[in-house]
Amino acid sequence: MARRLILAAAVAAVLLVPAPAFAGGSVSVDPGTVDPTYATTISVSGSGFQAVKGGHGGVYVFFGTVSSGWQPSKGGVTGKDYFYVPDSEAKNNQGFQRYVAFPGSDTASSANGGVMSASGSWSTQLVVPGAEFKAYDRAGNVRTIDCREVTCGVITVGAHGVANGNNETFTPVSIGTASKPTSTSSATPTATADPSQTADPEAPTAGESAPVSTGPATLEVDRESAVAGNVLAFTASGLPPGVQVSAVFDDGAAGAGPFLVGPDGTLAGVITLPAATGAGTHELRLFGVSDAPSVQFAVVASTVEHPTTEAAASDDELRVAWLFAGAAALVLVVALARLFLRYRGSRRAA
Repeated sequence: MARRLILAAAVAAVLLVPAPAFAGGSVSVDPGTVDPTYATTISVSGSGFQAVKGGHGGVYVFFGTVSSGWQPSKGGVTGKDYFYVPDSEAKNNQGFQRYVAFPGSDTASSANGGVMSASGSWSTQLVVPGAEFKAYDRAGNVRTIDCREVTCGVITVGAHGVANGNNETFTPVSIGTASKPTSTSSATPTATADPSQTADPEAPTAGESAPVSTGPATLEVDRESAVAGNVLAFTASGLPPGVQVSAVFDDGAAGAGPFLVGPDGTLAGVITLPAATGAGTHELRLFGVSDAPSVQFAVVASTVEHPTTEAAASDDELRVAWLFAGAAALVLVVALARLFLRYRGSRRAA
Protein backbone atom coordinates (compact mmCIF):
# COMPACT_ATOMS: atom_id res chain seq x y z
CA MET A 1 0.00 0.00 0.00
CA ALA A 2 2.80 2.39 0.91
CA ARG A 3 4.57 1.70 -2.40
CA ARG A 4 1.39 2.53 -4.33
CA LEU A 5 1.07 5.83 -2.44
CA ILE A 6 4.66 6.76 -3.28
CA LEU A 7 4.17 5.92 -6.98
CA ALA A 8 0.94 7.92 -7.16
CA ALA A 9 2.61 10.92 -5.54
CA ALA A 10 5.49 10.77 -8.01
CA VAL A 11 3.12 10.67 -11.00
CA ALA A 12 1.16 13.59 -9.58
CA ALA A 13 4.35 15.60 -9.15
CA VAL A 14 5.23 15.11 -12.82
CA LEU A 15 1.75 16.13 -13.99
CA LEU A 16 1.48 19.19 -11.76
CA VAL A 17 4.88 20.75 -12.50
CA PRO A 18 4.23 23.54 -15.02
CA ALA A 19 6.42 23.97 -18.11
CA PRO A 20 8.70 27.01 -17.85
CA ALA A 21 7.36 30.02 -19.73
CA PHE A 22 9.61 32.00 -22.08
CA ALA A 23 9.87 35.58 -20.86
CA GLY A 24 10.44 37.18 -24.28
CA GLY A 25 12.96 39.75 -25.40
CA SER A 26 13.50 43.34 -24.33
CA VAL A 27 15.21 46.20 -26.19
CA SER A 28 17.11 49.28 -25.03
CA VAL A 29 17.84 52.31 -27.25
CA ASP A 30 20.56 54.96 -26.85
CA PRO A 31 19.87 57.80 -27.31
CA GLY A 32 16.16 57.55 -26.60
CA THR A 33 15.48 60.82 -28.44
CA VAL A 34 16.21 61.47 -32.14
CA ASP A 35 16.43 64.64 -34.19
CA PRO A 36 13.28 65.54 -36.15
CA THR A 37 15.22 66.91 -39.14
CA TYR A 38 18.62 65.24 -39.28
CA ALA A 39 19.53 61.58 -39.40
CA THR A 40 20.36 60.11 -35.99
CA THR A 41 22.33 56.90 -35.46
CA ILE A 42 21.05 55.03 -32.43
CA SER A 43 22.54 52.05 -30.60
CA VAL A 44 20.03 49.23 -30.17
CA SER A 45 20.61 46.33 -27.77
CA GLY A 46 18.45 43.29 -27.18
CA SER A 47 18.42 40.74 -24.38
CA GLY A 48 16.31 37.73 -23.46
CA PHE A 49 15.47 36.95 -27.09
CA GLN A 50 14.82 33.38 -28.16
CA ALA A 51 18.04 32.23 -29.84
CA VAL A 52 17.62 29.10 -31.94
CA LYS A 53 21.04 27.58 -32.53
CA GLY A 54 21.39 26.74 -36.20
CA GLY A 55 17.86 28.04 -36.84
CA HIS A 56 16.91 29.59 -40.16
CA GLY A 57 16.79 33.39 -39.99
CA GLY A 58 16.90 35.55 -36.89
CA VAL A 59 15.50 39.02 -36.13
CA TYR A 60 14.86 42.10 -38.27
CA VAL A 61 15.37 45.49 -36.57
CA PHE A 62 13.29 48.37 -38.00
CA PHE A 63 12.28 51.91 -37.08
CA GLY A 64 8.59 52.64 -37.50
CA THR A 65 5.17 52.70 -35.89
CA VAL A 66 2.70 50.00 -34.87
CA SER A 67 -1.00 49.65 -34.11
CA SER A 68 -2.90 47.27 -31.85
CA GLY A 69 -2.36 43.61 -32.78
CA TRP A 70 0.57 44.42 -35.05
CA GLN A 71 2.64 41.31 -34.25
CA PRO A 72 3.09 38.94 -37.24
CA SER A 73 2.57 35.95 -34.91
CA LYS A 74 -0.92 37.34 -34.23
CA GLY A 75 -1.74 37.99 -37.86
CA GLY A 76 -0.33 41.52 -38.13
CA VAL A 77 0.99 42.54 -41.55
CA THR A 78 3.26 45.31 -42.76
CA GLY A 79 1.56 48.15 -44.59
CA LYS A 80 -1.56 47.77 -42.44
CA ASP A 81 -0.71 47.01 -38.82
CA TYR A 82 2.83 48.35 -38.79
CA PHE A 83 4.99 50.60 -40.98
CA TYR A 84 8.76 51.00 -41.03
CA VAL A 85 11.47 52.94 -42.86
CA PRO A 86 12.17 51.12 -46.14
CA ASP A 87 15.65 49.98 -47.06
CA SER A 88 17.33 47.29 -49.11
CA GLU A 89 17.80 43.89 -47.49
CA ALA A 90 21.36 43.83 -48.83
CA LYS A 91 24.13 43.59 -46.25
CA ASN A 92 25.56 47.00 -47.21
CA ASN A 93 22.26 48.86 -47.13
CA GLN A 94 21.78 52.42 -45.85
CA GLY A 95 21.39 51.40 -42.21
CA PHE A 96 17.63 51.93 -41.85
CA GLN A 97 17.12 48.16 -41.39
CA ARG A 98 19.30 45.56 -39.69
CA TYR A 99 19.29 41.77 -39.72
CA VAL A 100 20.54 39.91 -36.61
CA ALA A 101 21.11 36.23 -37.33
CA PHE A 102 20.62 33.25 -35.02
CA PRO A 103 23.89 31.62 -33.88
CA GLY A 104 24.96 29.17 -36.55
CA SER A 105 22.21 30.26 -38.97
CA ASP A 106 22.60 29.32 -42.63
CA THR A 107 22.11 33.03 -43.48
CA ALA A 108 24.51 34.46 -40.88
CA SER A 109 26.87 35.64 -43.63
CA SER A 110 24.26 38.19 -44.77
CA ALA A 111 23.63 39.60 -41.28
CA ASN A 112 24.44 43.32 -41.11
CA GLY A 113 23.37 43.60 -37.47
CA GLY A 114 25.60 40.89 -36.04
CA VAL A 115 24.83 37.45 -34.63
CA MET A 116 22.69 36.76 -31.59
CA SER A 117 24.41 35.12 -28.63
CA ALA A 118 23.30 31.77 -27.28
CA SER A 119 21.61 33.59 -24.40
CA GLY A 120 19.58 35.78 -26.78
CA SER A 121 21.59 39.01 -26.56
CA TRP A 122 22.62 41.22 -29.49
CA SER A 123 23.52 44.82 -30.34
CA THR A 124 23.59 46.89 -33.50
CA GLN A 125 23.27 50.43 -34.81
CA LEU A 126 20.25 51.78 -36.66
CA VAL A 127 19.85 55.00 -38.65
CA VAL A 128 16.67 57.03 -38.05
CA PRO A 129 16.12 59.46 -40.97
CA GLY A 130 14.11 62.00 -38.94
CA ALA A 131 10.53 62.56 -37.85
CA GLU A 132 9.01 61.63 -41.23
CA PHE A 133 9.38 58.72 -43.61
CA LYS A 134 7.38 57.23 -46.47
CA ALA A 135 6.06 53.67 -46.58
CA TYR A 136 3.65 51.60 -48.68
CA ASP A 137 0.22 50.52 -47.49
CA ARG A 138 -1.42 47.23 -48.50
CA ALA A 139 -2.94 48.84 -51.61
CA GLY A 140 0.48 49.89 -52.85
CA ASN A 141 -0.09 53.57 -52.08
CA VAL A 142 2.65 55.70 -50.57
CA ARG A 143 1.88 56.91 -47.06
CA THR A 144 3.81 59.55 -45.12
CA ILE A 145 4.40 58.59 -41.48
CA ASP A 146 4.95 61.58 -39.18
CA CYS A 147 6.41 60.46 -35.86
CA ARG A 148 5.36 63.76 -34.29
CA GLU A 149 1.75 62.65 -34.76
CA VAL A 150 2.07 58.93 -34.02
CA THR A 151 4.33 56.99 -31.65
CA CYS A 152 7.40 55.62 -33.42
CA GLY A 153 10.17 53.39 -32.18
CA VAL A 154 12.32 50.33 -32.75
CA ILE A 155 10.50 47.24 -34.05
CA THR A 156 11.87 43.69 -33.94
CA VAL A 157 10.27 40.78 -35.80
CA GLY A 158 11.30 37.33 -36.94
CA ALA A 159 13.45 37.41 -40.08
CA HIS A 160 12.97 35.62 -43.38
CA GLY A 161 9.24 35.14 -42.87
CA VAL A 162 9.58 33.03 -39.70
CA ALA A 163 7.14 34.52 -37.15
CA ASN A 164 8.12 34.17 -33.49
CA GLY A 165 6.08 36.02 -30.87
CA ASN A 166 8.93 35.81 -28.33
CA ASN A 167 11.10 38.02 -30.57
CA GLU A 168 8.47 40.60 -31.50
CA THR A 169 8.99 43.89 -29.62
CA PHE A 170 8.24 47.59 -29.97
CA THR A 171 10.31 50.15 -28.05
CA PRO A 172 9.12 53.78 -28.32
CA VAL A 173 11.64 56.50 -29.23
CA SER A 174 11.01 60.20 -28.60
CA ILE A 175 11.23 62.84 -31.30
CA GLY A 176 13.07 65.94 -30.16
CA THR A 177 16.35 67.64 -30.91
CA ALA A 178 19.39 65.40 -30.78
CA SER A 179 22.46 66.88 -29.09
CA LYS A 180 24.57 66.17 -32.13
CA PRO A 181 23.01 65.42 -35.53
CA THR A 182 24.76 62.72 -37.53
CA SER A 183 24.14 64.48 -40.83
CA THR A 184 24.65 68.01 -42.10
CA SER A 185 21.72 67.92 -44.51
CA SER A 186 18.05 67.14 -44.28
CA ALA A 187 17.66 63.40 -43.85
CA THR A 188 15.66 61.21 -46.20
CA PRO A 189 15.72 57.43 -46.73
CA THR A 190 18.26 58.04 -49.51
CA ALA A 191 20.86 59.34 -47.01
CA THR A 192 24.11 57.38 -46.78
CA ALA A 193 24.09 55.18 -43.67
CA ASP A 194 27.87 54.72 -43.54
CA PRO A 195 29.53 58.04 -42.56
CA SER A 196 32.81 56.83 -44.06
CA GLN A 197 31.31 56.92 -47.53
CA THR A 198 31.77 60.13 -49.52
CA ALA A 199 28.92 61.94 -51.21
CA ASP A 200 28.12 61.00 -54.78
CA PRO A 201 29.33 63.87 -57.01
CA GLU A 202 26.54 63.04 -59.45
CA ALA A 203 23.83 63.30 -56.76
CA PRO A 204 21.57 66.36 -57.03
CA THR A 205 22.20 69.24 -54.62
CA ALA A 206 19.50 71.10 -52.71
CA GLY A 207 17.04 72.74 -55.07
CA GLU A 208 17.93 70.48 -58.01
CA SER A 209 15.70 67.71 -59.22
CA ALA A 210 16.88 64.12 -59.18
CA PRO A 211 18.18 62.81 -62.51
CA VAL A 212 15.60 60.89 -64.47
CA SER A 213 16.75 57.53 -65.76
CA THR A 214 16.51 56.79 -69.44
CA GLY A 215 15.87 53.52 -71.21
CA PRO A 216 13.54 50.65 -70.35
CA ALA A 217 13.39 49.30 -66.80
CA THR A 218 15.19 45.99 -66.39
CA LEU A 219 15.30 43.37 -63.64
CA GLU A 220 17.82 40.58 -63.17
CA VAL A 221 18.46 37.93 -60.51
CA ASP A 222 21.46 35.90 -59.35
CA ARG A 223 20.47 32.75 -61.18
CA GLU A 224 23.14 30.60 -59.53
CA SER A 225 21.54 31.14 -56.10
CA ALA A 226 18.00 30.44 -57.34
CA VAL A 227 17.42 27.49 -55.02
CA ALA A 228 14.21 26.97 -53.03
CA GLY A 229 14.73 28.21 -49.47
CA ASN A 230 17.70 30.40 -50.41
CA VAL A 231 18.03 34.16 -50.30
CA LEU A 232 17.94 35.41 -53.90
CA ALA A 233 19.71 38.66 -54.82
CA PHE A 234 18.33 40.86 -57.58
CA THR A 235 19.18 44.17 -59.26
CA ALA A 236 17.13 46.62 -61.30
CA SER A 237 17.91 49.63 -63.46
CA GLY A 238 16.04 52.20 -65.51
CA LEU A 239 13.61 52.98 -62.67
CA PRO A 240 12.37 56.44 -61.66
CA PRO A 241 14.81 57.80 -59.03
CA GLY A 242 13.58 58.14 -55.46
CA VAL A 243 10.48 55.93 -55.74
CA GLN A 244 9.76 52.90 -53.56
CA VAL A 245 9.10 49.50 -55.09
CA SER A 246 8.30 46.04 -53.76
CA ALA A 247 9.47 42.69 -55.10
CA VAL A 248 6.92 39.89 -55.47
CA PHE A 249 7.74 36.27 -56.30
CA ASP A 250 5.20 34.18 -58.23
CA ASP A 251 2.21 36.51 -57.70
CA GLY A 252 2.44 36.51 -53.93
CA ALA A 253 4.28 33.32 -52.93
CA ALA A 254 6.88 35.62 -51.33
CA GLY A 255 7.53 39.34 -51.13
CA ALA A 256 10.16 41.81 -49.98
CA GLY A 257 10.52 45.56 -49.62
CA PRO A 258 9.70 48.28 -50.07
CA PHE A 259 13.05 49.23 -51.62
CA LEU A 260 14.15 52.77 -52.39
CA VAL A 261 15.42 53.45 -55.93
CA GLY A 262 18.73 55.33 -55.99
CA PRO A 263 19.32 58.65 -57.76
CA ASP A 264 20.75 56.78 -60.77
CA GLY A 265 17.57 54.72 -61.18
CA THR A 266 19.04 51.49 -59.83
CA LEU A 267 18.45 49.34 -56.79
CA ALA A 268 19.69 46.09 -55.30
CA GLY A 269 17.83 43.81 -52.93
CA VAL A 270 17.21 40.27 -51.80
CA ILE A 271 14.15 38.08 -51.39
CA THR A 272 13.82 34.69 -49.71
CA LEU A 273 12.43 31.97 -51.96
CA PRO A 274 9.89 29.72 -50.18
CA ALA A 275 11.40 26.36 -49.22
CA ALA A 276 8.44 24.59 -50.82
CA THR A 277 9.05 26.15 -54.25
CA GLY A 278 9.04 23.45 -56.92
CA ALA A 279 11.71 23.09 -59.56
CA GLY A 280 10.96 24.90 -62.79
CA THR A 281 10.50 28.38 -64.23
CA HIS A 282 9.31 31.11 -61.85
CA GLU A 283 8.87 34.88 -61.99
CA LEU A 284 9.99 37.89 -59.97
CA ARG A 285 8.25 41.23 -60.53
CA LEU A 286 8.66 44.75 -59.15
CA PHE A 287 5.59 46.77 -58.16
CA GLY A 288 5.28 50.48 -57.49
CA VAL A 289 6.13 51.88 -60.93
CA SER A 290 4.37 51.90 -64.27
CA ASP A 291 5.55 49.24 -66.71
CA ALA A 292 6.88 47.23 -63.76
CA PRO A 293 9.82 45.06 -64.87
CA SER A 294 9.80 41.30 -64.38
CA VAL A 295 12.16 38.42 -64.99
CA GLN A 296 11.64 34.68 -65.38
CA PHE A 297 14.28 32.24 -64.18
CA ALA A 298 14.79 28.60 -63.24
CA VAL A 299 14.57 27.54 -59.59
CA VAL A 300 16.16 24.36 -58.27
CA ALA A 301 14.19 22.46 -55.61
CA SER A 302 15.73 22.42 -52.15
CA THR A 303 17.12 19.22 -50.68
CA VAL A 304 17.51 20.72 -47.19
CA GLU A 305 14.68 21.00 -44.70
CA HIS A 306 14.92 24.04 -42.45
CA PRO A 307 13.23 23.62 -39.05
CA THR A 308 10.99 26.55 -38.20
CA THR A 309 11.88 28.75 -35.26
CA GLU A 310 8.73 27.85 -33.37
CA ALA A 311 9.21 24.11 -33.86
CA ALA A 312 12.82 24.22 -32.71
CA ALA A 313 11.92 26.43 -29.78
CA SER A 314 9.08 24.11 -28.76
CA ASP A 315 11.44 21.14 -28.73
CA ASP A 316 13.91 23.00 -26.48
CA GLU A 317 11.17 24.13 -24.09
CA LEU A 318 9.66 20.62 -23.91
CA ARG A 319 13.08 19.11 -23.15
CA VAL A 320 13.67 21.60 -20.33
CA ALA A 321 10.17 21.01 -18.95
CA TRP A 322 10.67 17.22 -18.81
CA LEU A 323 14.08 17.58 -17.13
CA PHE A 324 12.63 19.96 -14.54
CA ALA A 325 9.61 17.71 -13.92
CA GLY A 326 11.81 14.64 -13.60
CA ALA A 327 14.06 16.34 -11.06
CA ALA A 328 11.06 17.51 -9.01
CA ALA A 329 9.54 14.04 -9.07
CA LEU A 330 12.82 12.46 -7.95
CA VAL A 331 13.10 14.81 -4.99
CA LEU A 332 9.50 14.06 -3.98
CA VAL A 333 10.02 10.29 -4.26
CA VAL A 334 13.13 10.44 -2.08
CA ALA A 335 11.32 12.52 0.55
CA LEU A 336 8.34 10.15 0.63
CA ALA A 337 10.63 7.12 0.83
CA ARG A 338 12.40 8.57 3.87
CA LEU A 339 9.08 9.25 5.56
CA PHE A 340 7.94 5.69 4.85
CA LEU A 341 11.17 4.19 6.23
CA ARG A 342 10.92 6.30 9.38
CA TYR A 343 7.30 5.25 9.81
CA ARG A 344 8.20 1.59 9.34
CA GLY A 345 11.09 1.84 11.82
CA SER A 346 8.92 3.44 14.43
CA ARG A 347 6.35 0.62 14.06
CA ARG A 348 9.05 -2.01 14.60
CA ALA A 349 10.39 -0.18 17.63
CA ALA A 350 6.90 -0.09 19.10
